[in-house]
Amino acid sequence: MNLVIDAGNSLVKLAVFEGGIVRSKQQVEYAGFFEVFLEIKSHYPKITKIILSSVSALDKSAIEKVLNNEQLLVLDCNTQMPFVNLYSTPKTLGVDRLALVAGASKLYSNKNCLIIDAGTCVTYDFLDEKGAYKGGGISPGLQLRYKSLNDHTANLPKLEAIAYDGLIGDSTENAIHAGVFNGFVSEINGIIEQFSNTFGSLVVILTGGDANFLSKRLKSSIFVDPNFLFKGLNFILDFNTSK
Repeated sequence: MNLVIDAGNSLVKLAVFEGGIVRSKQQVEYAGFFEVFLEIKSHYPKITKIILSSVSALDKSAIEKVLNNEQLLVLDCNTQMPFVNLYSTPKTLGVDRLALVAGASKLYSNKNCLIIDAGTCVTYDFLDEKGAYKGGGISPGLQLRYKSLNDHTANLPKLEAIAYDGLIGDSTENAIHAGVFNGFVSEINGIIEQFSNTFGSLVVILTGGDANFLSKRLKSSIFVDPNFLFKGLNFILDFNTSK
């Protein structure tokens, strides 16, 4: 069994894999991580390998202190990858993006892939049909867009995101929803269209916290997979420990 730990900007997410299948998953705030980590280890004593992907400051030394016979892999820019990385600044490339590209290389080999992760930020990553990672884009996520209007104006309220179906907002609140949500969806549709026009046949994978929220509003045929980052991390772990 493998344990996958994804320490993101606000939450830590954990998943247990057996034979490539997710057996359990949960998420926790940073303050409660260590307790949950120990509970998982106790509940699944057959875990032998652990991978940690952290874009924040999760203390890996604390994890190392309670390892028994488990093998720990801390994902970074030096970790062996199952694809060719053409990013010009690999040391600044987020480990979460590495995991997403690894997942695409495993599940959609020999295809042009655009992976869209709609979370705190929305990231776009492109893997070509020859297995070369070219890079992508980073943009503010849906919640950040709402928050920025409140943070950087005097009178606009902080609203929770909704899937706004109208084009025109008939109040200040609805105008914010119309502008933010429709703009976000239009951005993603436009990016997909540009990649399709440039590279032809394209597999589009949508993941992240806002994936299900957005999927029905996108024009293109897409694969929605909330576990895609987990799958990529699990593949990287196996790729680096099965040699």
